[in-house]
Amino acid sequence: MCKDENHLNGIGRRALLVTSAATALTLNGVSFASAENGQERQGDETRTVRGTLPAGSPDFVYVPVEVPDGVRELHVSYRYDKPAVPPGTPGNALDIGLFDERGTDLGGAGFRGWSGGARSEFFVRADAATPGYLPGRIRPGVWHVALGPYTVAPEGLAYEITVTLRYGEPGVTPRPSYPPERARGRGRAWYRGDCHIHSWYSDGRRTPAEIAALAREAGLDFINSAEHNTQSAHAHWAEHAGDDLLILLGEEVTTRNGHVVALGTDPGTFVDWRYRARDNRFGHYADAIRRAGGLVVPAHPHATCIGCNWKFGFGEADAVEVWNGPYTPDDEVSLADWDSALQAAGGGRWLPAMGSSDAHRDPDRIGGPQTVVLAEELSRTAILAGLRAGHSYVAESAAVSVEFSATGGRGLRAGIGERLPVDRDAPVSVRVAVTGAPGCAIRLVTDQGVLFTGPALPESGAGSAEWRTTPAYASYVRAEIRHPATTPGLPGALAAFTNPVFLGEA
Repeated sequence: MCKDENHLNGIGRRALLVTSAATALTLNGVSFASAENGQERQGDETRTVRGTLPAGSPDFVYVPVEVPDGVRELHVSYRYDKPAVPPGTPGNALDIGLFDERGTDLGGAGFRGWSGGARSEFFVRADAATPGYLPGRIRPGVWHVALGPYTVAPEGLAYEITVTLRYGEPGVTPRPSYPPERARGRGRAWYRGDCHIHSWYSDGRRTPAEIAALAREAGLDFINSAEHNTQSAHAHWAEHAGDDLLILLGEEVTTRNGHVVALGTDPGTFVDWRYRARDNRFGHYADAIRRAGGLVVPAHPHATCIGCNWKFGFGEADAVEVWNGPYTPDDEVSLADWDSALQAAGGGRWLPAMGSSDAHRDPDRIGGPQTVVLAEELSRTAILAGLRAGHSYVAESAAVSVEFSATGGRGLRAGIGERLPVDRDAPVSVRVAVTGAPGCAIRLVTDQGVLFTGPALPESGAGSAEWRTTPAYASYVRAEIRHPATTPGLPGALAAFTNPVFLGEA
C-alpha cells in the first residue's frame, strides 16, 4: 500500500503545475514498481493513496500513476468524507476523471474520461470503458487521476483513491460509429428538437436507447447529446438514429463559471472545461467549438447552483439557452436579461434564444421544453443554420405550435428571426396564431415592454391575435404564450415564446 497522508494546508510547499489558464496542483502519486528480472506480470496489483484537500484548494488536483507495460485494464475507485457542515455552508463534493500518459495540458490530448461526481469507480481498457470514459490501450507512462474539489467543507476534504492494474493481453479497440448527419425530414419545415440531454455517459440515468424512445414519444425530430465534460457518448448513438430522428453530437462544457452547450460538433470532439472567466481562455474554446462545426450556447445562465451562473459574457455565444427544464424564476430572469440585450444590439448582431430540457432521469421530461426551428431540411447543417439565424421558437411540448409574422407595405413579410425593412412610420401588422395552449394568453413584447395581452385561449387551445404598430413605436416584436398567473404581480409560466421580428431598416 502506498499512502500520502500529508495534509495540503501548505500548498505553497508543493510543486504547482501552472498553465496559461488555471493553476492546478500535482500531488504525490502511485507507483507500481517494475517487475523483477524482466518477468512478465500477471494478475492484479492494487495501490491506495490518501490525503486531505483544504478549503481553497485549486479547481483541479492531479494524482500521478506510474503505469508499467503489459497492463490490460486500469481500474480506479475513490471515496471521501462528507462531514456535517453549518447551515448555508457547502459540504464536500469531489469530482473525478482520468488522463493518460499524454499528459494533463489544456486542450485534452491525454483526456480519457470524466464522471464528475456521478460514479465512485471506473475502468478503462482497450475494448471497453465505464460510461464517461474512452476505450483504448493502457500504454505505459505516467497517467493522472484528475480530482475536481467542487466544494470543500471548512475542515477539509479527506479522500482515498485505490488504483488497480490488471495485466494481460489487451483487447481490440472498437472503431467508433457515429449517427448520420441527415435524416429524411419534410424538406423546408419546422423541426422540433431538444439540444441539452444527459445519459448515463455523464450524470444521467437513462441509456441512449431510452432517450431516443422518449424523444420519439415527445414528437421530436432531433436531439443533441450534451454530456458533462466528455465526448464518450458520441460513439453510442448511431443505432438509435433513423429517418425520423436526427441525432447531433456535442458536450456540456461545465466550468466553474458557467456551463455552455457545444451543439452539433463533429463526432469525437472534446472541449476542455478547466478554466474560469479570469483565465481568458473561453474565446479559444468557443472558437474550437465553431471550428468543429458547432454552436456555442451558454446554458441556464442565471441558474443558482454553484458554478452554474454564466460569467463569461455573451460576445462569443451563437445562441443562449433562456429556458431550461420546467419553467422557474431563474428562467424568467434569463428571459428578461435576453430581452434587454435585444435593444442593446441596436439593429446589429443579436443573440437568438433557445430552450431545452436538461433532462437527466425520471421524471425529467425529454422535450420539455423544446426548440422549434425552421430549416431547409432535417440535417445537421440546416438545423444549426436555422438556430444560428434565430428562425425558431420555444414550446413546452409538441402540443404547442406558434405562427408569428409581421407584414408591411408593398407586400413585405418577415417571419421569426427576420427583419421587416419598412420606413419608420410605415404601418405594420403583427399576427400570432397558437394551437395547443388552452387557458393561456398571447402577449406581444417590444423594446418598450409588453404592449398587447390577449384574453385566455379557449379550451380548444387555439386562437390568434393581430396588432398594429410602426417601427418608430416598436423596433422589434416577439410573442409569448403564458399560462395564467399563480403569484400576484408576476406573469404566469411560459407555454411558448418566439425569437423577435425586427421592424424597420437596419
